[in-house]
Amino acid sequence: MEITEDRTFPAALAALTRVDFPYDDEELGSIDYEAYQEFDSAEDTTGWLRSWTGNDGLDGAAFRVFGQDGTGGLAAIWLVRPGRPLAEQPVVFFGSEGETGVVAASLGEYLWLLADGVGPMEAVAFGTSLGVPHAGLRAVAEEHSGIPPRSADAVVEAARAGFPDFSATVESWCR
Repeated sequence: MEITEDRTFPAALAALTRVDFPYDDEELGSIDYEAYQEFDSAEDTTGWLRSWTGNDGLDGAAFRVFGQDGTGGLAAIWLVRPGRPLAEQPVVFFGSEGETGVVAASLGEYLWLLADGVGPMEAVAFGTSLGVPHAGLRAVAEEHSGIPPRSADAVVEAARAGFPDFSATVESWCR
């Protein structure tokens, strides 16, 4: 597959930097997520992937890291759909304790996951049942997703159905 070198930060991700993510708030719920201002560099992404997997033969060309949780787990766009733009690629999570998962089949769906009060770490580690809808994130999803609203359950279910082998693939990279 030809990997694009495009590192143009999508407007949708930039919009997330202007939202205060609730963390352990009784009323607003909890999304353990820090939005980045830009993608990690190609060098940093390669270094992280090699460190995370223990495999010095890998490079990070197929990933665009754009956010993290409080423990250092990373959210990334996975460039697995040849010829498709960044916004149509799935969003994945690599946890600090070895958790992995596809959390959304596209960037637009990822925005709806967040709008329903579920972050990437929560989707992988705890599921979607604890999410509390967030008005500010819903506004971002309405403006930037380009798709009708979806529940967090529907987003995660579609992502896992579309990419059932992601965790096994990542595990195969580990040394």
